[in-house]
Amino acid sequence: MTIATTLITGWRAKAATISGDYLEVRTCNVYAGTCFVNGEMGLTGKEGILVWSVRHGAWQGQNLAGLNAVAVVCAEDTLEDQKLRPRAGKAVLIVDERANAGQKAALIDFVRTQGGSLLSQIVETKSARVNVVRDDPADPASATVKVSGLVEISTMGLSGKTTPCGHAEVYYPPLTEVKEACVGFTDYAAYKGAGLKGQWEITSVFAAFVGKFAR
Repeated sequence: MTIATTLITGWRAKAATISGDYLEVRTCNVYAGTCFVNGEMGLTGKEGILVWSVRHGAWQGQNLAGLNAVAVVCAEDTLEDQKLRPRAGKAVLIVDERANAGQKAALIDFVRTQGGSLLSQIVETKSARVNVVRDDPADPASATVKVSGLVEISTMGLSGKTTPCGHAEVYYPPLTEVKEACVGFTDYAAYKGAGLKGQWEITSVFAAFVGKFAR
C-alpha cells in the first residue's frame, strides 16, 4: 500500500503575509474505501478540530508569529468538501493566551476568514495555552496538540496502518485552503469542553490532515 498521500489545494503564487502549520481532524475517515465512507456518511464526521500555528507574518497589522489558534466545529451533517457542499456550523474558538488584545482580535478574524461558513456561528471564544508540537521531522503527519481541559490531538503518518475497506483514497479534502496537506492517522483526538452540544473523542481513525497555510 502506498502510504505517502499528499494533497495540494488552491495555492496562491503571490507572497504570503501570514503563514504557518495547519492541522485538522474529523470524526470520520477522510481516507478510506468508498464503501466504508458511504457507511459513515450522515452518521459521523459532523465534528472537527482545526488548528493554525503561525510561524511568520501579520494579520490586520498585528504580528502573530509564534501564536496558535484552534476552532472546534460542529455541523448538522457530515463535513464534506466545503467548496462543493459547504456546511454552516457552530464553533468554539480557542486563541493563544499569550496574545494581547490586538493580537487576539486579529487571530479571531484570521480564523473566521480561513473557516468561512463553517465558522459562521461562534458560540464561545476562550483564551488558553495552546501547545502545538510537530513530533517527528521524518513524519510530516506527526503532531500533537494540547489545550488543557479542552482539546487533545495526536496524529501520525500512515506507515504500517491498514485502511478500512481497502482501495483507500482521499475521499474528503481539507476543510480550509491548505498547501501540502498530508493525510494522517488520528491516534487520539478529543473535545472536552462544554461550549457545543456534546463532548467527543475518537481513536485509530484515518481522519487527519497536516499541512501548511499562507495568505
